[in-house]
Amino acid sequence: MEDLRRAVRDLCGQFDDGYWQRLDEVREYPEEFVDALTRGGYLACLIPEEYGGPGLGIHEACVILEEINRSGANSAACHAQMYTMGTILRHGSDEQKARYLPAVANGDLRLQALAVTEPDAGSDTTSIQTSAEKQGDRYVVRGQKVFISRVQHSDLMVLLARTTPRDQVAKRTDGLSVFLVDLRETGDAMRVRPTRTMINHESNEVFFDGMEIPADSLVGEEGRGFHYILSGMNAERILLASESVGDGLYFIDRAAEYAKSRRVFGRPIGQNQGVQFPIADAYMEIRAAAAVRDAAAEAFESGQTRGAEPNMAKYLASRAAWKAANVAMDTFGGWGMATEYGLERKFRESRLYLVAPVANNLVLSHVAQHVLDLPRSF
Repeated sequence: MEDLRRAVRDLCGQFDDGYWQRLDEVREYPEEFVDALTRGGYLACLIPEEYGGPGLGIHEACVILEEINRSGANSAACHAQMYTMGTILRHGSDEQKARYLPAVANGDLRLQALAVTEPDAGSDTTSIQTSAEKQGDRYVVRGQKVFISRVQHSDLMVLLARTTPRDQVAKRTDGLSVFLVDLRETGDAMRVRPTRTMINHESNEVFFDGMEIPADSLVGEEGRGFHYILSGMNAERILLASESVGDGLYFIDRAAEYAKSRRVFGRPIGQNQGVQFPIADAYMEIRAAAAVRDAAAEAFESGQTRGAEPNMAKYLASRAAWKAANVAMDTFGGWGMATEYGLERKFRESRLYLVAPVANNLVLSHVAQHVLDLPRSF
């Protein structure tokens, strides 16, 4: 595993702070970085060998994303390539797997976009209103999605839509279906409006105005889409926890280095307990979060489908990273606000995972209800 860490660090070393700062200032997508990761096979690490991927496990995927973020880079630009393909791998037809997965593995196709969230549904996925109506050999899609990342830099998109109206299903989780949409063929029936955010994160509103897609775009069985999407969330939570662990270690690395070199009143500031204790405290929280992440990854690879451990890993890692971010900013003082040091960019980026892809309050409610057997709070 150490060889993998070293290889990822070497690749990331080709893209310095200046590279990321330039992109952040003009809000550009890191094409060169994503291409380098693709050529190295890192984004295809979870694709089985039979489909042209390395066939690695989630532990290796965690290492890759952790090291990317620890280097100062931002893997959110491309992390979906790792876990979004799992929907196809687990629930797609043999024809869909053979058609798409090898092309994703070798970089000919990008599968970077997942369209679930809607403006009036938020985290209540069962309340989405985007519809896909079967008409002969096609489905006609109408509706709107929000906060859809990387859609303008992807060839394929996994879409969740309602194929049976909610008032016609026995359970609210029924009647939702998953489609694999070829974005190169949508034409004017799909409109994309970028959403400018506090970080350089390619996010969009997407409008479907009678978009027609072939019937064989359907993944698995019609009406089972909610369960298909849910099955991929455990991997997503574990991998994003790894990004937060990497962010936290980035802040600790930078804070400790600066505290040793910065001298005030004739001594390094790191000699002061008021500086060194918060750094040590934040570091231990990151290590604890990483341990929970590792346990969640081990359970995932053994076939466990519980959501508690992946959600707890995401919760703890995002909080630990945010704590480390604030400690680093305190350590650097005014210089932490200066863009040339890179901290303020990473500070903004690390804040994202407190609310996405699931808000931490929802993690608390999940653990309260499903682990502690407390009454449902909503």
